[in-house]
Amino acid sequence: MIRGIIAFIVLGRPLFLAGGFVMHVLGVVIALYSGAPLNLPALFWGQIDITAIQWMTHYSNDYFDLQADRLNQTPTNWSGGSRVLLNGGVPPHTALATALLFAVIALSAAIVLAANFSTGSAALPLILLALFLAWFYSAPPLRLHSRGVGELTTAIIVPGLTPLTGYVLQTGRFDLLPFLAVFPLCCLQFCMLLAIEFPDAESDCAANKHTLVVRLGADRSARLYALVLIAAYLSLPLLVTSGLPALVAFAFIFVSPLALIQLYNLRRGAHLNPTLWNRFSFFSIALLFLAALLEVVAFLLLLGIS
Repeated sequence: MIRGIIAFIVLGRPLFLAGGFVMHVLGVVIALYSGAPLNLPALFWGQIDITAIQWMTHYSNDYFDLQADRLNQTPTNWSGGSRVLLNGGVPPHTALATALLFAVIALSAAIVLAANFSTGSAALPLILLALFLAWFYSAPPLRLHSRGVGELTTAIIVPGLTPLTGYVLQTGRFDLLPFLAVFPLCCLQFCMLLAIEFPDAESDCAANKHTLVVRLGADRSARLYALVLIAAYLSLPLLVTSGLPALVAFAFIFVSPLALIQLYNLRRGAHLNPTLWNRFSFFSIALLFLAALLEVVAFLLLLGIS
């Protein structure tokens, strides 16, 4: 029983929940910087919604990608699924039932927000869009990750819709600033998805999971990774002139060594070298997480200054 409980928890990949928390907090601190008072109940219910959608995605992805994961002979710590269903630690139908349960929780939290907060009504379309895209990322009939748009879909959901939901739940409105703040993070999320797809390309192709790496091939996907990563940094001056605080843009300087390491690793052929896949994926995840965390710190510093 204890092994089964541990396997069930591992299947939910709780470590990745930290990303949803940081992205939500980013939206909240941007709202505070914009002059909104802190709405703790909206923050609480918003986090329930975000975490429920994340857990729904984790359990449903392993269920719907079971065939691709079964064919995968080169999994890493960050790709190839959790391996829990393959090892028999949890029955597949339990993963699906759990995903559906979290979908219901997410919908229920969205209803609570819409019924009790005026800002919840404003954020409801964002929450429903995130729920829709997260479910059909891997679920049929859309299976967005197999149509060459899964990477863009994830970039929209995680560093895009999550902070925007946090912002709108606090302010009740849409403004330009949160869009400026999340754009480079969306680029980094896109790169992260490419990084974790390199090890899975062969099994994904065999299972008709046509990710961008499968469609473009490893070399062209590596060039796309480099171009999008560079674009994230080249966009910063334009974002500042459009209204992003310079201190927030400057926060990306602190993670630029990681970005340079990734570009160097690509030059070394990390996307083709199984011995480098695990580290390459980890650095991509760390780059996104640290950049988002530093944006939060930058906005908090600006709040203190003002």
